[in-house]
Amino acid sequence: MTRQGAVHLGAEGTRFSVWAPNAREVVLALESSATVTARLDPAGDGYFSATIAGVGPGARYRYLLDGEGPFADPASRSQPEGVHGPSEVIRRLGGRRLESRSGGAGAWRGMPLASQVICELHVGTFSPAGTFAGAAEALPDLASSGYTAIELMPVGEFPGARNWGYDGVFVSAAQSSYGGPEGLASLCDTAHELGIAVILDVVYNHIGPEGSVHARYGPYFTDRYSTPWGGAINLDGPGSDGVRTHFVESACYYIGEIGVDGLRLDAVHAIVDQTASPFLGELAAAAHATARAAGRLATVVAENSSNDPRLFRSPEAGGLGLDGAWNDDFHHALRVALTGEHDRWFADFDGVGDLAEAMTEGYVLSGRRYSPVFGRHHGGTAAGGIEGDQLVVYAQNHDQIGNAGFGERLASRLPLAAQFPVAAAVLLAPFVPLRFMGEEYGETAPFHFFVSHTDPHLVEAVRRGRAEEVGAATGSTGPDPQAVETFEKSRPDRRLAGQGIHAELADWQRRLLELRALEPSLATLDARLCEAHAEAGAGVLIWLRRADRYLDADEIAVVCRLSAGDCADLAVDAGPLAGRCWEVLAGRNVAGVVGGDRIGGAAHAIGPEGPEVVVGLGAYAVLVLRGCR
Repeated sequence: MTRQGAVHLGAEGTRFSVWAPNAREVVLALESSATVTARLDPAGDGYFSATIAGVGPGARYRYLLDGEGPFADPASRSQPEGVHGPSEVIRRLGGRRLESRSGGAGAWRGMPLASQVICELHVGTFSPAGTFAGAAEALPDLASSGYTAIELMPVGEFPGARNWGYDGVFVSAAQSSYGGPEGLASLCDTAHELGIAVILDVVYNHIGPEGSVHARYGPYFTDRYSTPWGGAINLDGPGSDGVRTHFVESACYYIGEIGVDGLRLDAVHAIVDQTASPFLGELAAAAHATARAAGRLATVVAENSSNDPRLFRSPEAGGLGLDGAWNDDFHHALRVALTGEHDRWFADFDGVGDLAEAMTEGYVLSGRRYSPVFGRHHGGTAAGGIEGDQLVVYAQNHDQIGNAGFGERLASRLPLAAQFPVAAAVLLAPFVPLRFMGEEYGETAPFHFFVSHTDPHLVEAVRRGRAEEVGAATGSTGPDPQAVETFEKSRPDRRLAGQGIHAELADWQRRLLELRALEPSLATLDARLCEAHAEAGAGVLIWLRRADRYLDADEIAVVCRLSAGDCADLAVDAGPLAGRCWEVLAGRNVAGVVGGDRIGGAAHAIGPEGPEVVVGLGAYAVLVLRGCR
């Protein structure tokens, strides 16, 4: 039974339950034409609870704590007037919605991580409406682009209407300006009808500074640790049981009632928990159990800069039981190969060579190498290697774009032609691919950091902090995060998808994902069956993908040139492609090669005559090959 929050019980009324160990008395204040109050009964362990007859969905309420307040409910499911307003009782969504999915051939059962091709999106900028309904309208386009999952940046109620979501205050209350909990639930329904899973980015490592009432109720925060974003969450100190319950119930609510199919846990490296029963393991187990009880599958993935495979190791093997993690190493190696950057976190990477290692090992920093960035050996190894469906890889995401100075996407920093090998590297790697909204067609609009705080002192603090962070990286202060135009400039323009090279990029993604689905060697997500070779001087990476032997599948080779400049020649009868005949499945900017051609072995030569078959690779060339029988 849910221990925190307001739960509508139908004819019985609504049960109000709140964890408030700091208070001796808790009084419910119902807001209507005249405020009605009711005292909640102590329920032990710092909880107060009461069932109030005649109170149903739409009722707005707050709590008085020892006569002070009123304060919104920390476990609120809806904040229709924002973070400074009252909480709202909502109707129970889970019973009706999950019953409709519980039987029949078409019932939605969720989606394993291995089947996900993820589009990360920001609800407020993704559509002109900036709402859950607006995002739902664009889902058919995403489905036609080959995406099988969307990942929403955080939607917990935040101040104002413009925010990345990481300043969320009420983690279980879907943002009111986006459409609230009903809008999010409807988005999930629409996505499931199209065969698209919905992943929700949740922030359980800190709480936004404006509008937070949590400290008035109990020991949600601790000064024993710190985070870059505010007070650290108390997950292992005195009184932490109620704090853990707060976040675990939030995760289960989104999965069990709203209908999301998975969670992405923000920055778990900032969660400090020294207990013998780690919070992350408790959270993952509860999320998985909630989905199973509904006859569905849910996935839990972490953002984790520690490169710690214990996160997704099974509990039986001493792990925490998550399903996977984001892999920044893949991004950093690819970015360095493309741009040659070596500042900030890129100092640990040398480009194509490290990208080859990421293709076959998953993590580059796996404890075997000294990291100048961390000043020590960094990361860890997994016994037996890392499964491909345990790592999510990307060429860019909200963080890598928005926190890189001026919010520039790779499509605006490099020629659009570079997006062809970028797409191949991400979509044909032996891992779970993620792309940021609009990346499939080469969106060039920036994605800036933006806020809409109402506290003028906080606004100035954010401006100063952002200017210092951006200035350290770029020498300039960057755009004003509070300005409306900063937000408006961050909107993608999906009309580009039908124009020129943008349309070619969209078709290219569809083709690559078609191959990923049809070719068993590409559908097998196992880095241990991948072989990669780097030609650093030419900026060329070649990787070979194989399926399990019992599938008797053809080997796939991918050749990517991640640099511009003069054309490079690739000797097909040498190196990793030696001694084989290869059929061309897809190509871009490769001299004399078209789909269906056969090169190497006994096939006709392309390029200069001689003992080797030589293929001319232009700037940012791509070649996808299948081994001939």
